[in-house]
Amino acid sequence: MVTETISVPEIHCDHCKTSIEGALAPVGIERATVDVATRTVTVTYDETSVDRAQLVKVIEAQGYEVPAQ
Repeated sequence: MVTETISVPEIHCDHCKTSIEGALAPVGIERATVDVATRTVTVTYDETSVDRAQLVKVIEAQGYEVPAQ
């Protein structure tokens, strides 16, 4: 398992949190936690079944920009 924190500067409310966490749930991750205060998404996932690029695509599909890291 890998735990990674992804910066999402456009996170600003509980709706953002619900939207992103809900979208990531069916992707095959163990856990996704959005922190509104720090504007980050911490994701724990099995790197053999999903990768960071896929996670970023899911977040961006919800309308949030993820800066290149």
